[in-house]
Amino acid sequence: MTDTSLPVCVAALYHFTAFEDHKSLRQPLLELCQKEGVKGSLLLAREGINGTIAGPDAGVDAVLAYIDSLPGCAGFDYKKSRAKTMPFLRMKVRLKKEIVTMGQPDIDPHVCVGRYVEPKDWNALISDPDTVVMDTRNDYEVAIGTFRGAVDPNLKTFRAFPEWFRNWRKEVEAQGRTPKIAMFCTGGIRCEKSTAFARQEGVEDVYHLKGGILKYLEEIPEEESLWDGECFVFDQRVSVGHGLKLGRYDLCHACRAPISAEDKESPQYEEGVSCPHCYGQRTDAQRQRYRERQRQAQLAAERGQAHLGDEAQG
Repeated sequence: MTDTSLPVCVAALYHFTAFEDHKSLRQPLLELCQKEGVKGSLLLAREGINGTIAGPDAGVDAVLAYIDSLPGCAGFDYKKSRAKTMPFLRMKVRLKKEIVTMGQPDIDPHVCVGRYVEPKDWNALISDPDTVVMDTRNDYEVAIGTFRGAVDPNLKTFRAFPEWFRNWRKEVEAQGRTPKIAMFCTGGIRCEKSTAFARQEGVEDVYHLKGGILKYLEEIPEEESLWDGECFVFDQRVSVGHGLKLGRYDLCHACRAPISAEDKESPQYEEGVSCPHCYGQRTDAQRQRYRERQRQAQLAAERGQAHLGDEAQG
């Protein structure tokens, strides 16, 4: 269903594995990406690898093959899509404590995790009245699209999920309910930890959309879909829809929130400076700095050069 006529290959990936020395993997991986003309962002931690890369098909395939050869990564999953233009400005390989930050050091998706549900079986699960569908993404992601009937925890960061989940569970148990829980996120990585956390908290009947929203949108025809809206992605495409087609949202470079055409009509919108989501959260001094950054970006564009200031804000 992906538009194969678009020239740039994009691959989103993650894999949990116990790297003995993740720091030693950084430089060879970075050098390979640069050699193959691949850009994007990859995170390495003791618990595994996570990120999104883009470039020519042959280059992306070479990087994926290299990752597949790393200890414990054989057969790892990734999701490909297409883009009209390169969605990244440069290649970054960063060392982290976690490849997705939850702040729960005892969580190990290798030990226990929710039951994986293939996209073709997801509709039946979430249509069951005994199932609570739970969106584990941040609030700005949920705002532009989610599954029908999904619970929105209104998270500012993924670190807030454990406390929210414990409070939610107390309320549900006080009502005498023990529903099935179906969790989902963009590509699946957050659910590896959120379902593992739920299992560690003693919840057994918890499920996980395998491959995340992106896999669902890729495989499920729009006429059969229970997804409403678009899916936020962490690159310059900003959002995608069914069939992973490019969405209609842009990005506010002041707060990194997705913005619609309607948002741009607001008097609080100024390109590169503010939008209705962040206008009241920034000072005049901050907005002046953003104006200067936007001016530099425009000058760079006129010279045909990439400007890295926007990316540095991410």
